[in-house]
Amino acid sequence: MAKRTAKTTAKGTAKGTSRAPRRTDGLSREVIIEAATDLLDGGGESALTLRALTVRLSTGYGAIYHHVADKGDLLAAATDDIIARVLTDVVMDGDADPREALRRVALGLFDAIDAHPWVGAELSREPWRPAMLEFYESIGRLLDALAVPERARFDAAGTLVNYVLGVAGQNAANARRRAAGDMDRAAFLDTVAAQWAQLDPDRYPYVHEAATRLREHDDRAQFLAGVDIFLAGVATLR
Repeated sequence: MAKRTAKTTAKGTAKGTSRAPRRTDGLSREVIIEAATDLLDGGGESALTLRALTVRLSTGYGAIYHHVADKGDLLAAATDDIIARVLTDVVMDGDADPREALRRVALGLFDAIDAHPWVGAELSREPWRPAMLEFYESIGRLLDALAVPERARFDAAGTLVNYVLGVAGQNAANARRRAAGDMDRAAFLDTVAAQWAQLDPDRYPYVHEAATRLREHDDRAQFLAGVDIFLAGVATLR
C-alpha cells in the first residue's frame, strides 16, 4: 500500500511540475487589459490571443472570460484605456490656456497612436469608442472656450478629430508596413523621396521640390504645424 501511495505521489508531483504555476492574487479587468496592452505593443493584434493571455497571467480561460467577452472586447477596452490616459493628462492641468490645451490633447492622441499603432487600427474600425466620445467632448469644450460660435463648433470639432485620427492612423499604418518589410523610417523616406525626385519637374514642380524636405521632415512637428494651421483658421470664426 505504501509503495502504491508513493507511486501516486510521484506521478502527481511530476504532473504538477509540467504545468505553469497558477497566480495566487486576484485577477481584475485592469490587470487583464494591462497584459493585453503589453502583448499588443510587442507583436500587434496577431499577438493578442486568449492562450497568450493565460500564459502571461498564469491563469485559466474561465478567469479571463469572467472579465472580458472575447478578443474584440479586450482590444476595445485596451484602446479605451490608452485614450483615457491621454485625456486624464490634459484634464489634470485645468488652468492651461484653451489653445495650448487643444494642442496638447491633439498631440497626446497622436503620440499615443504612434506608440501603440494598433490603437489607430482599432479606431478606424470603431471610431466612436466611449473614450473617443470623451475626446470629442473635450475638443468641443475647448473650442467653446476659444469663443468659436456654436454654429461653427460642430464642423470645427469634426475637422480636428478627423485630422488627428487621419494623420495618426496613416503614420501607424506606415509603421506597420515598414515593420512587415523590415525597413526603418529613414530608409522608407529615402525610397519615396528618390521616386519623387525622378518625377518630371514640369508636371510635378511642387512634389519634385518637396522630395528633399520629405527626407528631413519630422512627423510630430509636421502634425503640430497642422494643428496650428487649424487654430489660425478657428480664430477667424470668432
